[in-house]
Order: sequence, then structure tokens, then C-alpha cells
Amino acid sequence: MERVSTVGGCSTPYAEVKRMYVVPAARGRGLSPLVLAGLAAAARDRGWTTLRLETGPRQPEAVALCEGTAYRPIPAFGAYADGADDPLFHERVLPPA
Repeated sequence: MERVSTVGGCSTPYAEVKRMYVVPAARGRGLSPLVLAGLAAAARDRGWTTLRLETGPRQPEAVALCEGTAYRPIPAFGAYADGADDPLFHERVLPPA
């Protein structure tokens, strides 16, 4: 996870999940939501209040994961703000520890 202290003038810190991958043989077992929940807990425990991630329309499983785990669509942010390859962005405000 990467710590970012300012976003477009906002001082709310967030962590960003850069990569998440489940090997084909382990897919369909419900591991991805568990991994994402663990990453959210680790981010919260380290003081972040928000977790963000980026995926694309050609990754329907990733989009479904975001939508099924309380992540909401958001506009492009940070280095992604220039827009390329039609990425999709999501975030979740983390509950207090």
C-alpha cells in the first residue's frame, strides 16, 4: 500500500491497493474478498481512513469484487487524473478501529 497525504487539496490520507491477484487454480473460492478485507484492516490499523483501488472494464471479476465489498465508484485521482485506458476507480471509507 502507498500512503498519500494530500489529494487535490484534501488532507484526508488514503492507501491504494496497487495489485491483487489470485492464481487461476484458487479462483472461485471467495479468497479475494478476504484478502481485500485484510488489506483494509491493515490500512485502518496504520492510520489510513480510506482505501482506494483501480481496475478496468475488461476485468469484470475485479469490478464485481469492488461492487460487492462496499467500494463506491469515484473519479480518477492522483497520477491517474490524466485518464488512460478507461480505468475504473473505487474507494471505501474505513470504519474506525
